[in-house]
Amino acid sequence: KLDMSTYPVESIRNFSIIAHVDHGKSTLADRLLEITGTISKTDRNKQVLDKLQVERERGITVKAQSASLFYNHEGINYLLNLIDTPGHVDFSYEVSRSLSACQGVILVVDANEGIQAQTVANFYLAFEAQLSIIPVINKIDLKNADPERVEKQIEKLFDIPRDECIRISAKQGTNVEKVLQKVIEKIPPPQCNTADPLKALVFDSTFDHYRGVIANIALFGGEIAKGQKIVSAHTKKRYEVNEVGILTPNEQPTHKLYAGQVGYLIAGMKEVTEAQIGDTLFLYKQPVEPLPGFKSAKPMVFAGMYPIDQTEYNNLKSALERLTLNDSSVTVHRDSSLALGAGWRLGFLGLLHMEVFNQRLEQEYNMSVILTAPTVPYKAVLSSAKLIKEYGKDEITIINPAQFPDKLSVSEYLEPTVLGTIVTPHEYIGKIITLCQDRRAVQKDMLYIDENRVMLKYLFPLNEIVVDFYDALKSLSSGYASFDYEDAGYQSADLIKMDILVNGNPVEELATVIHKDKAYTAGKLLCERLKETIPRQLFEIAIQAAIGKKIIARETLKAYRKNVVAKCYGGDITRRMKLLKRQAEGKRLMRKIGNVEVPRDAFIRVLKKETDK
Repeated sequence: KLDMSTYPVESIRNFSIIAHVDHGKSTLADRLLEITGTISKTDRNKQVLDKLQVERERGITVKAQSASLFYNHEGINYLLNLIDTPGHVDFSYEVSRSLSACQGVILVVDANEGIQAQTVANFYLAFEAQLSIIPVINKIDLKNADPERVEKQIEKLFDIPRDECIRISAKQGTNVEKVLQKVIEKIPPPQCNTADPLKALVFDSTFDHYRGVIANIALFGGEIAKGQKIVSAHTKKRYEVNEVGILTPNEQPTHKLYAGQVGYLIAGMKEVTEAQIGDTLFLYKQPVEPLPGFKSAKPMVFAGMYPIDQTEYNNLKSALERLTLNDSSVTVHRDSSLALGAGWRLGFLGLLHMEVFNQRLEQEYNMSVILTAPTVPYKAVLSSAKLIKEYGKDEITIINPAQFPDKLSVSEYLEPTVLGTIVTPHEYIGKIITLCQDRRAVQKDMLYIDENRVMLKYLFPLNEIVVDFYDALKSLSSGYASFDYEDAGYQSADLIKMDILVNGNPVEELATVIHKDKAYTAGKLLCERLKETIPRQLFEIAIQAAIGKKIIARETLKAYRKNVVAKCYGGDITRRMKLLKRQAEGKRLMRKIGNVEVPRDAFIRVLKKETDK
């Protein structure tokens, strides 16, 4: 076991690597691990810290991963705690959590791409947390790399002098040693003391089938060792420490962990709900003021999740509990549907987050689920005294269209908005502005970063960007534009509830809340899709989209017909007409008494998110 007492607070540096998607964070982390001797140098060292199958398949980082590095600089042994963070906007909660355990960051920018939307967002996260920032320009070995242009962008946007930028190639290892030296010189050690009582922040946690919950902790005071009794400030439960250690990047047990260090802790927490992220741990009978913790993540996209077979309900429930421990930004509420049975309404930070969560359920827990089309949470300001008394407040949040109140009892409807940042080459500006206007966006700002790149800021209704905006933006800009967004509160909107009727009967599961201007297009699309999926009957079926009593779109599913006039060869026309009239009357009677049951698999095909493009 390692003796961590040889690393006093002055020789500890805690830092994160932050950047836009695919700018080389994980590659830089691999080189840093190699240089410090944490892992041996081989050609197979690619995304060493990305342990999940979904991360390796997609080539993106989904979970922030930490590793402790030992480095000798000018004769002094330093302990460097590195956290590799995701770059996609959907996982910005992971970034903000990681920064709470750090005193500085390495801001990586691609020498070819330059500053992108998520670079700006991550810079301001670190800036607001008052962390030291080391700008690093990566991929200088590429043919089209232009580090001088990127240095100008960094100086103009972030006000960081260009001589502070370090030019590196993480893939080839060029200048990476200089980054480590800069980390030691520029990032301050943590402000804490071993003599203080124990105060540990839980900033991440995972579940192990055999050892229970493994909590990642950052010590802000005191020391922790095996056998000590600790208490959780959140649950007030008491535990005995079974094991402490550091991640190198695999678990390495130690005798103790001291103030300023980052490591893991196993304390026999059996329930997944016991290790709340943002919780403070302290010694039994030595209570301390809890650390501020984290703002809870605000879900931007909601989707229904149901087991394919209801007998799998309990297995899916335990899989969801374990996965939400590992990904605390997902919110879970019980829900049920007439067509799909019992399930949950899950809140995600974005569409990629939803896809990755679903993929992890399949890969890690072998669970196949039905995921309904994504929706966003709306609000309604009530004017009816009866409803205000019923809800106990005058403003309600609508997650499910079934709860949408009638317009007569509401003074106004509100929809969520986001402030979107688009960074694009200037030749695509015209197309992108048209796209944003089609999505009901309002332009707030436009700034030229340099002679080729423009940064646009727009206020978007969240509902307009949640499904396919990112794909459309990438198509229009040949893949060069980048997009990032942040929450911008709610604004008044002309919202309506659109019902789908099958032979005059409303289908509750297909009701949607939508903006009045988009209702006709969406209604027509949904009717056409239902026409393809509902099997034909012996009578005609009318599929309609309606707003209140007004029908806005209709598709007709023709009946199976017997050719009743086949036996007529010549003769009087009245004979033909009589047979056709009798058939039509039979069909009308059949339609009256025939009950159209929309099959479950038709619901699945219509509701499933893949068809919502």
